[in-house]
Amino acid sequence: MLSNECLKEFRNVWLPNITPRGLDRLIELLEQDSPLLIHGSFARAIPQGCLATQIAWHHPFTAHLTMEAGVCWLNKVAGLNPATSLVIREWDKAARCDIELRQELLFEMKEFRGGHRAQPQSESPSQPGVENRECALLPS
Repeated sequence: MLSNECLKEFRNVWLPNITPRGLDRLIELLEQDSPLLIHGSFARAIPQGCLATQIAWHHPFTAHLTMEAGVCWLNKVAGLNPATSLVIREWDKAARCDIELRQELLFEMKEFRGGHRAQPQSESPSQPGVENRECALLPS
């Protein structure tokens, strides 16, 4: 079960920064219990990636990246520290066998996609200036 803090991070930071295409892809992977959605690392071999990496591969600012896509999306688009993201920590701790966690995330994504959960006033799906940010892992 997701903690209140983790759920708050997912609703207020993750969801508003996921593109509709990325949201659809993540929902599809969770529904299929796809082996392409991994735990414990951001990416193994393309197309295997964690939550953040799968989202990043479907985001216009990080779609061109490969193994570092998830880290860059979390840091530069969502504005989170990948090492301290509560969602990433819960996801990695849970592993594939935690059906409850997967179902909770799936529910939240479908609610958001259906417009049942209002976007927070302080957050914006398109952060100003994000297109000018470069991932620290990439050369300028």
